[in-house]
Amino acid sequence: MATKKTAFNFENAIEQLEELVEALEEGDLSLEESLKAFEDGIKLTRECQVALEKAEQRIQILTKENELPEAEPFDLETDDD
Repeated sequence: MATKKTAFNFENAIEQLEELVEALEEGDLSLEESLKAFEDGIKLTRECQVALEKAEQRIQILTKENELPEAEPFDLETDDD
């Protein structure tokens, strides 16, 4: 059975990262739990970085200066003598 991938939510990922950091800072986790939390944190951090890069690209596209060529006057004179 195929699993359905859920859409990435930046705000939820940040919240999860904060919770992982708090749990690690408390020091109550076992070594295995700490490693798992660290791995999850790295994964979330990478996903957030990708989301931020995509958002930055979208902003650059939306705010890019008008790159259309400027209109120039049409020269009616010809080189025919």
